Amino acid sequence: LSSLNNKASDLAPLRSELTGPSENISEDIKTILTSIRQISATIVEIKQGNTDILGRLASIETHLSDSDSRLDDQENRARRNNVRILGIPEGVEQGNPTRFLGETLPALLKLPEGTELSIEQAHRSLAPRSVPGQRPRPFIIKLLCFPVKELLLKSARELRTLDWEGHRILFFPDLSKAFQDRRRLFLSVKKILCEKKVKYGLFYPVTLRITYRGETTLFGTVEEAEK
Repeated sequence: LSSLNNKASDLAPLRSELTGPSENISEDIKTILTSIRQISATIVEIKQGNTDILGRLASIETHLSDSDSRLDDQENRARRNNVRILGIPEGVEQGNPTRFLGETLPALLKLPEGTELSIEQAHRSLAPRSVPGQRPRPFIIKLLCFPVKELLLKSARELRTLDWEGHRILFFPDLSKAFQDRRRLFLSVKKILCEKKVKYGLFYPVTLRITYRGETTLFGTVEEAEK
């Protein structure tokens, strides 16, 4: 028995050496687990923060898009009575575009005698003056009365080909670039309708009206029209 006690005493230091590292490892594991929990909590907070930021960015983008749409609408409303005329050579107005167009347009468009154009303003586009051989800058005219603007465009459409002293003249509504881009999306559909000789019209703001076999249908997007 005494011998066994002596052996146990001899093993005590060894047991201490073995249990000591084990306790240290346990403490290290606890520390690591605590760090992992803290990191996980931080990651959750970061993800939540990113979600909030993305939500705010989406809201800002929506607000900016709405603002752009409103500004574009206001710009086009300001141009409501404007007409853009292409093809008239540079300089023929001799410094007085209002007088020149007032005298030229009635005959060119074969307007009813006595039609009062009431041109408020008329000028070339603000691009640099074209040189010989280049396309002349368009005229932009602002009319006092919206019905007169509609009359000019309607007359130009009905006459189809307009010629002034050997120059082909074109009439268009004066629209913002963004608005023109939206209307330009309908070009492929309009081409198909022309080929099939289907009556159509593109109306403000961007609405395609198709009349086929006595039935009229309105389309607000190209996708709807292509169906």
